[in-house]
Amino acid sequence: MTGHPYDVLAAQRLLPVLRNADADEAVRATTALLAAGCRAVELTTSTPGWAGAVARTAELADAHGHPALIGVGTVTTAAQARAALDAGAAFLVSPYPAPEVREVAARRGAVFVEGGFTPAEIASAVRACGAAKVFPAHVGGPGFVRSLRAVLPDAVLIPTGGIGPDDVPGWIAAGATAVGIGSGLPSDPEALAAVFARFRPAVPSRSAGPAVPAGPAVPAGPAASAGPGPAVQGRGVPDGPGPASRRAAAPEFRP
Repeated sequence: MTGHPYDVLAAQRLLPVLRNADADEAVRATTALLAAGCRAVELTTSTPGWAGAVARTAELADAHGHPALIGVGTVTTAAQARAALDAGAAFLVSPYPAPEVREVAARRGAVFVEGGFTPAEIASAVRACGAAKVFPAHVGGPGFVRSLRAVLPDAVLIPTGGIGPDDVPGWIAAGATAVGIGSGLPSDPEALAAVFARFRPAVPSRSAGPAVPAGPAVPAGPAASAGPGPAVQGRGVPDGPGPASRRAAAPEFRP
């Protein structure tokens, strides 16, 4: 598994989405998740003092000594996007199409998981960034993700909204790359570690081939030659949803 956020999410399978009362609580919750074997965590702009929490947690490491990948969710404006990246965010997430955020992410070579619900919105996000947050996921259910996967076979799809930990296997089987979890994770350290360990052994990284039996392969082959897309920090980004476009759209992170 590399340190690119998409690879980490493909292996981790769960993306905790934290909405806390204040920055200190967010730091404590993130620290507990990292100790439990989680590496990628999404904080949100709804938490008071969220930028400070990002700056404090971005310097931490997971249980294996790998640098934490702290994302920021509910990013809907250019100002929020800039503040998140300045604080050290490894990736940005929006709940719906956010052209301002997409522009900032492209200009700064940042990873952006843009939200959408309709097939057109999700396809647009994937075309631009290689990934989409499917929100609110519970409305369409796993069957909706299965239909999306049929037409977006190489996309990173992260359904979020109304999903509990026990529901995750069904969503992965339907084609989700990872699943956003906003509540329901246990507070007990051992139980929390067991949740992440449940998925880790059977789910290789994107470059290691298909998972068995849990979900779509996210291959590492060449991207489709669909023509040049927008440039990101001087690099051409193919406008197809393949892995090459994902890696060009965002910098690699060292494990």
